[in-house]
Amino acid sequence: MEVRDSNGTILSEGDTVSVIKDLKVKGSSSVIKRGAVVKNIRLTDNADEVEGRVSKIQMVLRTEFLKKA
Repeated sequence: MEVRDSNGTILSEGDTVSVIKDLKVKGSSSVIKRGAVVKNIRLTDNADEVEGRVSKIQMVLRTEFLKKA
């Protein structure tokens, strides 16, 4: 399974990515700002999602909002 970011670059375990637009967090009033860096991502069973730690919180992020740093 190939996981690709918003630019079509292939992502792999442990990569560092950055967020390309402000994202509202479901169930919270917080926002992930554009340019936030997510280090050491983990791939999931879904090719459209990756797991990463943002602001000390583990989250699942959609790859369409990420680019490889």
